[in-house]
Amino acid sequence: MKMPALIRILALGGVLVAATQVITIAATPATAPASSAKTVTAIFAGGCFWCSESDFERVPGVIEVESGYTAGNKDNPSYQEVSAGITDHTEAVRVIYDPQKVSYPQLVEYFWRTIDPTVKDSQFCDHGTQYRSGIYWQNDTERKVAEASRDALAKSGKFKTIHTELAAATTFWPAEGYHQDYYKKNPIRYRIYRASCGRDARLEQLWGKRQ
Repeated sequence: MKMPALIRILALGGVLVAATQVITIAATPATAPASSAKTVTAIFAGGCFWCSESDFERVPGVIEVESGYTAGNKDNPSYQEVSAGITDHTEAVRVIYDPQKVSYPQLVEYFWRTIDPTVKDSQFCDHGTQYRSGIYWQNDTERKVAEASRDALAKSGKFKTIHTELAAATTFWPAEGYHQDYYKKNPIRYRIYRASCGRDARLEQLWGKRQ
């Protein structure tokens, strides 16, 4: 077993002793949770969804973040299927936010600083297409924002290549319940996983110290 997978299993506290021993919890498709007309959603993939959820929930104006799977080819995939790389999904988050307090362009700019856009099909210690980074736009306005942001980053010369996927959003499948708010439910295990994965150290190399 590769070390990143072992770290993730240990962080789950034995929930994933083996794929055959995990109880799969049924998910529901991508319809966003009931919300008021004042809230909208955005979908991003930044590697480990525990970490992406934690990062986005610190943003003022973000109401809730849900971990899940997107951009794949199987309905209602399980964590075991996605982590094995057999469904082409990537771990992602659905961000529910108040556009009066934070805009989609601001979320996109924030997103870049939570990922390593220079690597393909991986993020930090996690490797495989299931950990590829991505921005999944839900309308033409979001597409233009995402493309303009990526192009501006490319033109800045900060990075030689940007591998982050930009694509139209497809079904977002919420992850199993034990993944939701993992960083809140299991703070010690989460911090050990994040530190062992080298996420924050790499982000500081790429973007500087977090403000």
